[in-house]
Amino acid sequence: MDDKDLNDFRQVGKITAKIRDESKSLIMIGEPLLEIAETIEQMIKDEGIQPAFPVNISLNEIAAHYTPEFDDKTTLGEKDLVKIDIGGLLNGAIADTAYTIALSSEHDKLVEASQEALKKALEMIRPGVTIGEVGGIIEDTTKSYGFKPISNLSGHMIQKNNLHAGITVPNVRTTDPYEFREGEVYAIEPFVTTGVGYVEDTERVEIFSLYSPSPIRMRHTRQVLKYILETFGPNPFAERWVRKKFSSKMLVSASLREMLERQVVQGYAVLKEAENGLVAQSEHTILVTEKGCEILTKA
Repeated sequence: MDDKDLNDFRQVGKITAKIRDESKSLIMIGEPLLEIAETIEQMIKDEGIQPAFPVNISLNEIAAHYTPEFDDKTTLGEKDLVKIDIGGLLNGAIADTAYTIALSSEHDKLVEASQEALKKALEMIRPGVTIGEVGGIIEDTTKSYGFKPISNLSGHMIQKNNLHAGITVPNVRTTDPYEFREGEVYAIEPFVTTGVGYVEDTERVEIFSLYSPSPIRMRHTRQVLKYILETFGPNPFAERWVRKKFSSKMLVSASLREMLERQVVQGYAVLKEAENGLVAQSEHTILVTEKGCEILTKA
């Protein structure tokens, strides 16, 4: 990684960390999810960067990929466990960070488990350590609190313009021999649960990204695709973002459906814990250094 790229990753990490910490004041009982998401996304833009993906607001047994739809009326309840996942984008450099807030103190131990698992993982990361070993410390820490890690969710390598760059960092012990290398960037994100320890897809899809642009039959779909290409490029986007450009819900939904069928875009299904266990998440983006790691999303 050259000095310019490194500076971009550090800068976007610092800005995204600032937004993460400031956004915590928005998480209050009775607040609408749509208003929270759009406020955070505007905070990102106001800092001179772009959202790397739609803000995720995943409640309770929902683990990931929930972003409010265009006319979402959901509000936060007094016992909700709220996961906020935020991404910042600057010149292709991406920062990815997440936190969990328990609106009821009965969930505090679960939140603490995810935070401690992240802390222990970051203390372990350095060149030569395998990703399977880091998964082991996440698993051990999670289980020491009496919970389970989610085995089919993982952290991931980040590269310029590539949020998920091939290498994944498991939340359970594995024999994967891949070793961390100096100069690599990763999002490390323990997910812990009171449930069985894995997630499954739901039918709801609100987040998409381009997959393989190809000829489209319907004229209105071509218009929507042109807007997506010009506005979001390869980065994930929300259906509600597209709805702001095209007023017709039917037009946007039909266009996305055609693009999914033709594999022009891919959809990210909302993920739910398989036995409806509660889920907490903590996440930082880090740079692997000579002797350890630098937390890029540290305020």
